[in-house]
Amino acid sequence: MKVSIAGGSGYAGGDLLRILLFHPEVEIVQVTSERHAGKLVTTVHPNLRKLTKLKFCPASELEPCDVLFTGLPHGHVMGRLAEFEALAPVLIDLSADFRMNNSDDYEKWYGKPHSCPQHLQDFVYGIPELHREQMRGAKRISGAGCNATATILALHPLFSEGLVESTVVEVKAGSSQGGNASSDASHHPERSGAVRSYKPTGHRHLAEIHQELDADIPVHFSATSIEMVRGLLATCHVFLNRQLTDKDMWKLYRKYYGDEPFIRIVKERSGIHRYPEPKLVAGSNYCDIGFELDPHSNRLVVMCAIDNLMKGAAGQAVQAFNIAHGFEETTGLQFPGLHPV
Repeated sequence: MKVSIAGGSGYAGGDLLRILLFHPEVEIVQVTSERHAGKLVTTVHPNLRKLTKLKFCPASELEPCDVLFTGLPHGHVMGRLAEFEALAPVLIDLSADFRMNNSDDYEKWYGKPHSCPQHLQDFVYGIPELHREQMRGAKRISGAGCNATATILALHPLFSEGLVESTVVEVKAGSSQGGNASSDASHHPERSGAVRSYKPTGHRHLAEIHQELDADIPVHFSATSIEMVRGLLATCHVFLNRQLTDKDMWKLYRKYYGDEPFIRIVKERSGIHRYPEPKLVAGSNYCDIGFELDPHSNRLVVMCAIDNLMKGAAGQAVQAFNIAHGFEETTGLQFPGLHPV
């Protein structure tokens, strides 16, 4: 299939390139960047040296293709949707533009009206574990937010079974979540060694969490930057409405995720890798989920680790692409991560 990437100079765009260059069903024909137009993609993504001779082109030079991935900043795709739809029958957007099911939620969380609300229902929300059947043959898919992906996958079985009284989620995230544009916050003397609470309340990914968990139950969410480049760890403090055992938890998570190719239940009795660890999924599309019951209360702690650029962005987008086109779901995504790293 002839595939192009609109907005390929960011970190997620780089991972899309890395995956798709090895995808047996894909030929990458064009990659856009306004700032780097005319330059080899390897000048921005040096890890791809000797793997491609592609050059960036401006979006105005995009030609028709089979599938267009869009990795542009939030707010850009909805304003150019007709232009992109004219180029490809299948559109997979990694931005936040089409994650919401309705325009009121978009305006509430993003602070401005949606420019084409009539198309919000056209996009399938991009977590395959929740929307696999809708993705089959889909022409419009919206990638999910990385923090939302980890939180939703951690909590989905519990909410689906009506086991939750309330929950508090704390996400610890690496610096790549902020993108590749430099700022005062990413300046090395300010970022190095930091444990910085950057969104203790009101994080936009809460909109996706509420939408996808579909329950009128409080979810409280905070996000903290830590000294890590790739990855995030969502620690969910879930207050249960009934008494459960470890065996109950194993049955529950196996029921929902036992056959999922990219979800691993991680709960060891001993050693240093007893629970999910972002470092161990870096570069992979895996989502590691673990849990621990508090013996002194009704609290269950669920931990979920993903690579924000993979299962939280590019990897999940390719997983959805595979499902939409009837390819084996794991095609191009078999990399298991590294240890040690």
